Amino acid sequence: MRLGLHISNFTWPEGAPRLGPVLAEIATAADEAGFERISVMDHLWQIAVIGPPEHEMLEAYTTLGFLAGHTKRAKLLTLVTGVVYRDPGLLAKAVTTLDVLSGGRAILGIGAAWNEDESRGLGLLFPPTAERFERLEEALRICRQMFAGDETPFEGKHYRLGRLLNSPLPLSSPRPPILIGGGGEKKTLRLVAQYADACNLFPVPDIDRKLDVLRQHCADVGRDYDEIEKTVIYNFDLGEKGERAGEILGEIRRFHDLGFAVVHGGLRNPWDTKQFEIFQKEIVPAAEAL
Repeated sequence: MRLGLHISNFTWPEGAPRLGPVLAEIATAADEAGFERISVMDHLWQIAVIGPPEHEMLEAYTTLGFLAGHTKRAKLLTLVTGVVYRDPGLLAKAVTTLDVLSGGRAILGIGAAWNEDESRGLGLLFPPTAERFERLEEALRICRQMFAGDETPFEGKHYRLGRLLNSPLPLSSPRPPILIGGGGEKKTLRLVAQYADACNLFPVPDIDRKLDVLRQHCADVGRDYDEIEKTVIYNFDLGEKGERAGEILGEIRRFHDLGFAVVHGGLRNPWDTKQFEIFQKEIVPAAEAL
């Protein structure tokens, strides 16, 4: 079992002037502690479950480029890119750039997008749900084609690209992994079975049933269910003095037994880098031993 650090809150005690230096400290500490990946949200306003929209939020791919310069081993991704926030050709180029500059550590996390208030507020495209899923499928096809170096023109319902030139190509082989976020049973998990290398689910009570649905979609399209990496988002709240480390390990074991390979977690007060010592000494080794 591998662990990922998910950073979703940038409202920190010292404010915007210290965001860069503190984020660099967090990234370095997580990398050295053995976190296998670091993820950020793809939002431009803070989301309601974390805080009001006015709270600080950093643009995702600029942030991932910054993180690449302050880490050596951790893979880097969004959980997850909203497909309508960037045209697919630009998105594929951004992920390729991240992959090349990080030495092959990029993952494309992507989903159908959901935050209408954010999109309307900043003038971003936000079509109805059915169209967003159509665009997601076309974007997946375009990104796979560009990662492979296939310059053939693409003619879809929503996107038309004349030449899919992508130079340089990604360093990751055979391509940067593609992770689709979300547990929608009719569309999202079907797209995972058809196009993705990984999925990310929320720890809902019926999460085992979500995996069964994915298994059936894989059977329907002739895909090996076991080759898809299953990841889950979870809150790594250690408590005031690390007293919840055992509870977190218990949850990690539960996810492992369900078939998950990676647990992405956020930390309470991530600027307190002493927490990473507990992960390095206790949690990461125990998780890797599963």
